[in-house]
Amino acid sequence: MSSILIGMPVMQAAGGGSIATTMLTFGGVILIFYFFIIRPQNKKNKEAQKMLSGLKKFDKVVTIGGIRGVVQTVKEQTVIVKVDDNAKIEFTKTAIAAVLESHDVKAEKDEKETKEIKEK
Repeated sequence: MSSILIGMPVMQAAGGGSIATTMLTFGGVILIFYFFIIRPQNKKNKEAQKMLSGLKKFDKVVTIGGIRGVVQTVKEQTVIVKVDDNAKIEFTKTAIAAVLESHDVKAEKDEKETKEIKEK
């Protein structure tokens, strides 16, 4: 039987300290994955959900395909975006990548411009 074991590495019994080291290493890897991958992704998803739930009529948006337009109608699962004078396209809400200019922001800018003109 000794001829069978020749050339094979001898495995030693694992000590109690090496199991703890292994567990700490795996715990560290899990923490790294959580803080650098899982947590930021969850945060990004929450921000995207908040943005999509806050879509309003007249918001300027860009889709994941790069199409820019103004929201004309907001439905439960879709939005209708006006991309040209006579062109309207219906997208699922998840196809909206970003809100470029919210209707509220536009209204505030218009009010400021109106005040500046009146002051002059």
